[in-house]
Amino acid sequence: MTPFRDLVHPAAGTALISEWITRTPERTRAAADAVTQEWAAGEWPSALLSQHVFRATDGTGLLFYAQWTSDEEHLTWARARRGALVSRVDALVPGIERPGLHRTRLHRSVVHDGGRAPGALAVTRTTAGTVVAAPGLLAAHVHLTKDGEESFVVEEWADAASFGAAVRTGTRTAKRYTLHHSFLNARTEA
Repeated sequence: MTPFRDLVHPAAGTALISEWITRTPERTRAAADAVTQEWAAGEWPSALLSQHVFRATDGTGLLFYAQWTSDEEHLTWARARRGALVSRVDALVPGIERPGLHRTRLHRSVVHDGGRAPGALAVTRTTAGTVVAAPGLLAAHVHLTKDGEESFVVEEWADAASFGAAVRTGTRTAKRYTLHHSFLNARTEA
């Protein structure tokens, strides 16, 4: 799996995190494929630096991580184009729940072992934004919401077993994901 830090675009002014709840592995796969096809066929705004689609390993949904040059550029695009994209996906996979979009900014990264590629990725939503070391935790990337009220911690784990052990000991309540597809805007310079 690609290290999360390799997905972070240095020119990003905002990182958007959102979840789609699909409930079953079949619906999750269908929604992931549909949104991937939509992004592949669509015209990319220059302000969209990257779009990453992750599937929950329990089959219940998708996580999106998009990087834009600014919130204003994203809002301009969303008002003009987002509705059409989402309605085409909904026609193929009706009933997707979307709890909301979170506007964040990467606050800091803590890398414990940058030499190994992660075998598992997990995301925790918290108010503390803390990183607690655990066996097998390779890195953690803290994203703060614009108001500073919440944080999302994207964790890179050596493997699913290490993550599972942390969950069993009660040190984690994160949801595990796997990367489905990444889009990088070829018109932007890294």
